Amino acid sequence: MITTVDSELNLVLNTIEQAAKEYKLDTTHLKEQIMKVAEREEVNQTALLYALNQIKMDEPNWTYLAARLYVRDLYKQAAQNRGYDVGKKYGNLNQLIRILVEKGIYSSHLISAYTKEEIDELEQSIKPEKDYLFNYIGLFLLADRYLARDHDRNLYELPQERFMVIAMTIMSQEKKEKRLELVKEAYWAMSNLYMTVATPTLSNAGKNFGQLSSCFIDTVDDSLDGIYLNNWDIARLSKDGGGIGVYFGKVRALGSDIKKFKGNSSGVVPWIRLINDTAVSVDQLGQRQGAIAVYLDVFHKDIMNGFLDLKTNNGDERRKAHDIFTGVAIPDLFMKKLQETDENGRSIGEWHTFCPHQVKQIMGWKDEQGNPLGLEDFYDERDCLYFTQKYEEAVGNPLLPRKTYRAMDIMARIMVSQLETGTPYMFYRDEVNRQNPNKHLRGVGRTSIYCSNLCTEIAQNMSATHIVKEYVNEDGDIVIVRKPGEFVVCNLSSINLARAVSHSILPRLIKIQVRMLDNVIDLNAISVRQAEQTNKKYRAVGLGTFGWHHLLSLIGIHWESEDAVKYADKLYESIAFQTIKASMELSKEKGSYSQFEGSEWQTGRYFERRSYVSEKWQELQSNVAKHGIRNGWLMAVAPNSSTAKIGGSTDGIDPIYSVEYAEEKKNFKFKVTAPDLDHRTYLYYRRARHELDQLWSIKQNAARQRHIDQGVSFNLYVRHDIKAKDLLNLHVEAWKKGLKTTYYVRSTSQAEIEECEACHS
Repeated sequence: MITTVDSELNLVLNTIEQAAKEYKLDTTHLKEQIMKVAEREEVNQTALLYALNQIKMDEPNWTYLAARLYVRDLYKQAAQNRGYDVGKKYGNLNQLIRILVEKGIYSSHLISAYTKEEIDELEQSIKPEKDYLFNYIGLFLLADRYLARDHDRNLYELPQERFMVIAMTIMSQEKKEKRLELVKEAYWAMSNLYMTVATPTLSNAGKNFGQLSSCFIDTVDDSLDGIYLNNWDIARLSKDGGGIGVYFGKVRALGSDIKKFKGNSSGVVPWIRLINDTAVSVDQLGQRQGAIAVYLDVFHKDIMNGFLDLKTNNGDERRKAHDIFTGVAIPDLFMKKLQETDENGRSIGEWHTFCPHQVKQIMGWKDEQGNPLGLEDFYDERDCLYFTQKYEEAVGNPLLPRKTYRAMDIMARIMVSQLETGTPYMFYRDEVNRQNPNKHLRGVGRTSIYCSNLCTEIAQNMSATHIVKEYVNEDGDIVIVRKPGEFVVCNLSSINLARAVSHSILPRLIKIQVRMLDNVIDLNAISVRQAEQTNKKYRAVGLGTFGWHHLLSLIGIHWESEDAVKYADKLYESIAFQTIKASMELSKEKGSYSQFEGSEWQTGRYFERRSYVSEKWQELQSNVAKHGIRNGWLMAVAPNSSTAKIGGSTDGIDPIYSVEYAEEKKNFKFKVTAPDLDHRTYLYYRRARHELDQLWSIKQNAARQRHIDQGVSFNLYVRHDIKAKDLLNLHVEAWKKGLKTTYYVRSTSQAEIEECEACHS
């Protein structure tokens, strides 16, 4: 008679044998160990812990055995909770959907959108063997954070069912005659780990709560109403799991007048502290505190009056905001001033800072509708220096108050903060606005984009929301009427470069990926209406990548090499071509985004700026002009940390942390090795993040950035004892090479920075 213990033992031994054969593992000692505990039904757990302890640089493939043992445990939990035989691995999909709809976890839309016959057909497309693609940390993160559980944390959903439910949700509004094929195609892309969807989509698609977009960017109006309503909007979005970027450059500075009473303004710092409290108080779906980045212009009067010290450990704690992140918007002119020197090589460039409210009052610049304009509303083109002219006008006006510093003193304060806290992020505002394909909506030389998002990869048109009036209606209700601004929404998804490029499937993958991203726009329920309106106005998406270092190691290219720069240029041009083509094809089917006419997509200027002159590019440019394009912005490379691990690859475009290290978060600590590590790839992995010459990273990113219409989450990795002139040189080089943003400056002395999960798509 075969007992339950015997059956469990045989199943575990079979799992070990299969993995040992596939990955050439010596499992003799492991089998001896589990035989000792077989009678206590601890076989799988004992084997799993043993496998985890064996993961090391010279035997990295134990992670796959650990993953197979762990997924067996997931199968067992799901079978027990759903009431089916664990030997089947996966249960009935239709039953799963109905159980979780009844429990309030899944949305009933899944049942109303699909018939039982359709769900049964899709169940046949689920491939349990795809679970064997995961390494251990990837599978653990997916199960721990994203698989559907009931309110008591009991597991119901399995990995391939999560992918299928996401595909069903995203394709639910497609035409019925082709919908199931599109669902299967989306499932193919996700189940093969060729791509990942954004963290909110991965977590919330098909469920009764949360939204699908990664993060948002708002512009704060210079008024009490504007500041507090912005805070309200931020709280609602943070509650739903979104990361937030906030532009504060229009808010008046410390000591400015309020209603002509001089010296009454408290500046931006107290309002930023209020946002900091919101970030702490309104957490993201109970999982983590809110994540908010605040940006200010380097020509704002408060830049040196508290803003750059918000996160540092020195100074008055009453003027600190340790839980938000900071970013500085920098014009070309400031970077030029940094390079002005006397005959002894000493920096002498002067920099003047102003209150934006006083600039509007005194300078009298206005737009076509008579609205006042400030310095923040202009940028420099290559051939016409609009911002520089306005800045010099402001400097030359003796009635306009200002604070004057050496430009180098401001930059020194920025770099000190970066080495201590990792921030502020750098946002090169002129380059961002020059390359914006939708600048036609503002006018020549007028700023459309004031800042980026929490992870510095999004660059889309922005404007503040205003209260127009407040009145009491006939029912006695108080009605506040707000004129909506452009409230940016990030819809993200990323290509797993190591798998997708190796399998030569980029054209097929990007075609379905762009459709998935576009569908998220129509499906998403965003609690802030102006964000929802902006989302549908521009239909902006952000297709990105992860696994760059992984890919370089597989194809045998060293990080610090001209070959890596050339390959970045070639690969991202190819990705850009396929992405634009996919959006153009969608436009033929579903129509262009509403602001296409007059855009640089329509005029062809977008292609000219990037010197896309080959025959295939010329044909695509012609087709875009003729058929339109579905999405106003298309590409953005997010940090991709958590979901890159789920995909079994390296973070974003970053070099690896180390060939072997311990991955540690609040509820786990695992040994991890570089992906696909062997005697050959080790040669391309052995120099890790802080050992690499960052100038090569900048060169790579400059080549990449040329093909990306938005931005890139690009970190600089430096030693804690880096000389000021060397860090300055990195920033100057990044600006000269045309980077739009830089993300964290990560030094070897910093504790690990808590990042926003939302953009890690």
